[in-house]
Amino acid sequence: MALKIYTIPTAPIEENCYVAFDEESKEGFIVDPGNEAEKIFSRIQGEGIKVQAILLTHGHWDHIGAVEELRQKLGVQVHIHGDDAAMLTDSRQNLFAYMAGGTMEGEPADKVFREGAVFTCGSFSFKVIHTPGHTPGGCCFYSEEAGVLFSGDSLFAEEIGRCDFPGGSLRSLVGSLKEKILPLPEETKVYPGHGPATTVGWERVHNPYLS
Repeated sequence: MALKIYTIPTAPIEENCYVAFDEESKEGFIVDPGNEAEKIFSRIQGEGIKVQAILLTHGHWDHIGAVEELRQKLGVQVHIHGDDAAMLTDSRQNLFAYMAGGTMEGEPADKVFREGAVFTCGSFSFKVIHTPGHTPGGCCFYSEEAGVLFSGDSLFAEEIGRCDFPGGSLRSLVGSLKEKILPLPEETKVYPGHGPATTVGWERVHNPYLS
């Protein structure tokens, strides 16, 4: 039993899209398809991955740019935390209007989730951990069996997400990371929304916001 993860950096700011799947069943999901839908779709097709859903750690434009195209191509549902759901349909809330000067407004999420929701792919399950602060609905997805955490823009290698956007809160983000993420097993591998992977143990010691 093994969980395989492909990291697919997407333009224009190297946002990390992840495709995670059970190697035995080929069932999996997409985390944060930020852009370049065709590149993501080609990897899925090439591996024969049976995508179960698109999971969003939060609703900023650089994490949702390929959602609509992939939703149509794959015929799967899009899931996001309820506090970020409006970002999918509003260019001001997802910041595209300010950061790129255009419009990015898709369809609403098929389903909204809250903390504690569980998603499964093959033999693996991922639990939603709500870590507000970068955005009100920012979340991480944690698999105890795989020892893996998708942290979105809540936690990076030796950094944390920006909290100066609308709805951001440094106090909330640091508090939720210390309370909910740092207690996870130190060997837990962390896959962030930008930059290299890290581990919970490394961040306990080396992250200046959390150590």
